[in-house]
Amino acid sequence: MLRYAWDMAKKRNRHVPAFTLQMTLPQFERMFPDEDSCRAYLMNQRWPKGVNCPRCGKPDHVYNIALPWKWECSNPECRSGNAYRFSVLVGTIFEDTKIPLRAWFWVLFLILTSKKGISALQIHRTIETGSYRTAFYMCHRLRAGLQDPDFRQLMGVVEVDETYIGGKQENRHWKDRQKYHGGGAAHTGKTTVIGAIARKGNVVCQIIENTTAETLSGFVEQTVSEKVSLVATDEWGGYRDLRHFFPHEVVRHSAGEYVRGEVHTNNIESFWSLLKRSVIGTYHHVSKKYLPLYLNEFQFRFNNRENPDIFGEAVRGC
Repeated sequence: MLRYAWDMAKKRNRHVPAFTLQMTLPQFERMFPDEDSCRAYLMNQRWPKGVNCPRCGKPDHVYNIALPWKWECSNPECRSGNAYRFSVLVGTIFEDTKIPLRAWFWVLFLILTSKKGISALQIHRTIETGSYRTAFYMCHRLRAGLQDPDFRQLMGVVEVDETYIGGKQENRHWKDRQKYHGGGAAHTGKTTVIGAIARKGNVVCQIIENTTAETLSGFVEQTVSEKVSLVATDEWGGYRDLRHFFPHEVVRHSAGEYVRGEVHTNNIESFWSLLKRSVIGTYHHVSKKYLPLYLNEFQFRFNNRENPDIFGEAVRGC
């Protein structure tokens, strides 16, 4: 009887999503009640083994001074007459900011806890940044800090696919429609993005100017390890050269084929769906100029989806 009840409970919970516990709003309020707590957290994340000089990178001959959250380095390579003075903000995206560090942490918390992102206008309404332009600036500075500096090539089974970001041609003003001639993304005026995802692993994506074989092969060679067990793509001709360098299999969407054993691109297409739903429902419009920053945000949030300390990971990168 007990075994039957256990099996039934597992069946009921089969489709219940498993959430990774992350920082909650009450926890944020308790951890960061004031500016000093934010600066202490930033210091511990940057220098867990002791303060290092941001100029020479050495912990030796670094001393506290009377000013709060400031130090000086007496190493010869840092001295230019007097000792080099620096604060906990030097070398981070928060350097020289006039905005309280707690406000920066608030914005970062809202970005990381919103699966489909949060607009600068909504952040401005939520935390009173002073102006929309300030919120816009803060969001993009934080997105720039979310770029992964320790990139590792993808391994295992990797899916590669390209997509197009932008509005439909028929929804454009007639003057804008006349700007685009030819085929592909150039005809629609959309921005082309390519991505690669490892099954149950990380995702990498970036803007590309075209979908030629040279461009697509170059991206795959840069992001995918030579030890990969399978590279799965759709039937687009730009991937034809991959078979010379990787174990490459194709799923033929034009023939109604979407899965053939391990060969499919469902994971990367799910990531594209999340990205596009966010553009449509949250941001409404993303220009090509700032799209790489939004890609940073979605990559970071996806790649740290099982990281309970995603906030700390983001602060360390800033």
